[in-house]
This record gives sequence, C-alpha cells and structure tokens, in this order.
Amino acid sequence: MVPGPAPFAFIDGALDRAGHLRNAPDRLAALWPRARLLLLDEQGRALGDTVTGPAPVTGGQRPHLREAAVLLGLDGDRAWFAAADDGEAGPRIDLRSAAAHWPVREATAFAQARAVLHWRARHRHCGACGAALRYGGAGWLGHCDGCGLDHYPRTDPAVIVAVSDGTRLLLGRQAGWPARRYSTLAGFVEPGETLEQTIAREVFEESAVRVRRCRYLASQPWPFPSSLMLGFYAEAEPDEPVAADDELEDVRWFGRDEVGAALRGETGEDGLLVSPKLSISRWLIAQWHAGCGASPAR
Repeated sequence: MVPGPAPFAFIDGALDRAGHLRNAPDRLAALWPRARLLLLDEQGRALGDTVTGPAPVTGGQRPHLREAAVLLGLDGDRAWFAAADDGEAGPRIDLRSAAAHWPVREATAFAQARAVLHWRARHRHCGACGAALRYGGAGWLGHCDGCGLDHYPRTDPAVIVAVSDGTRLLLGRQAGWPARRYSTLAGFVEPGETLEQTIAREVFEESAVRVRRCRYLASQPWPFPSSLMLGFYAEAEPDEPVAADDELEDVRWFGRDEVGAALRGETGEDGLLVSPKLSISRWLIAQWHAGCGASPAR
C-alpha cells in the first residue's frame, strides 16, 4: 500500500465493515442509539448538503428504521448505518457532489451506502422462484423462504484502461457528455472472460484498435450503481481509431502536450477536457502522461 491519500474518490476513510457484527442483533441494538445514520432517497441522494456535510442523524432519533437499516461498519466504537429516506424535509446531495465537498470518510461511506441500498431496492424478490426476500445479516443478506436461496449484494467488475501506442493516448467520448470531454475506454467483464481478454475485446469493439499487452494499476469502487473499476495500462498498435456506432460518439489519439494541457486546465475554449478528479479515469490519464511508472494507489 502506497502512503498518502488516494488520488481518486471512494477509497480513503473506509469504515471497518465489522462482518462479525452482522449476525449479532443484540450488539447491533446496543450500538444503534448513538450510531451515525445516512439517509438516502430513491434517487440515491443523501440527506445533507455541500457546506455542512451529511445531516447529523443518529439511530436514537430514528428508532423505527433500525430493522430496515444496513450496517456500514464501525468508526472506532461508533457504528454507521444507512437506510432509505423516511421522508424528512431537508436538502439532498448527490454522490458526485459529496465526493467533491465532504470529508473522505463521509464520502466513502456514502458510496458504500448508495451501492448496497440500490441493490436492496432492486432485489426485493427471489430471482429463482419470485417469492419476497427476507433480509438479515444487518442488511447484507436476502433470504428466500420460498426456495431457500440466499442472495448477496452484487458488484459488477469493469475494466478501465489507458491505451497508448507509445507516443499517444487513446480517448473516447459519449454523446451525452459535456462538449470536448474525453475519457479512457471501459467496459464490463463478460462471463468466462479474463480481465486481459476483456480489455482486448472492449478496446477493439469501441475503437478498432488492437491491444498487444496490458498491466494492472489500481481499482476504484464506482457505485453508479454497483461497479468495481479495474484500472489498467495497455500497449496497442497505432491503428486508426474508428468509433463504434453504438458505443462512442468519437474516439481518437491525443498527444502528450494536449493531454498535459487538459490535466493542468489550460485548454481554453477549444481544447481537450478530461475526466473529473474523483474518477480513476483521470488518474490513469495522469499516469500515462507521467510515464506510467507509478505503483498502484492501493
């Protein structure tokens, strides 16, 4: 583990997930009154704002939410829980904004809460028999009394890769992004596929560029809604990029000077814009620009 703060969001300040408490209801009940409670609405926004952070809600103030709350973990001897918003009036903040303004522990806990509550909201019934699920394990287990299956939160692995031909960096953009914004290429791992195979397939599908080799650098939880981004550097042939009609609006090679100007924010009105600092994508771009010689961040 490299010392110093992580260079992208949702890494630092992680709680002790305290798995030993998930099946200890009496101990959880004792921790509840002074526990910190993150409340999220149906859109995944937290009760709070950019100035003061999350609303200072404790478990003791919401006794009716204890059975439905999810244990996030421990900060010392204080527990943190998350629960679906019970309708209290107040400002709401989205996770991207919170990552830019909240202390790292709060932002990382928010990311964890958003991912597991999204799973809970969309997995109310058993996928095998259709019966309603009964939740236990402090919110981390859905049990089907109909067929006996247990269901656990799902995380989808995805690769994200800085692709270079040795002198240039391959970046693409989606149609809905801000003008001039480009990012590293990414895609989900398919069943029966290695990470290396995923990189070669996704890069070729999105750009028609052929990858020769790749190596792992770092990872980032990405709860939009439930991914784990696995960051790689890849060496590729200097093929002419062709954007896939159903994937990207544009894909092209960028030189080191142009990428450096974008990282420094010196692009003016017409230059390249890259991913925001909260994302592993920007870190990968910066690693390439610096020579891609750094060790993984975590």
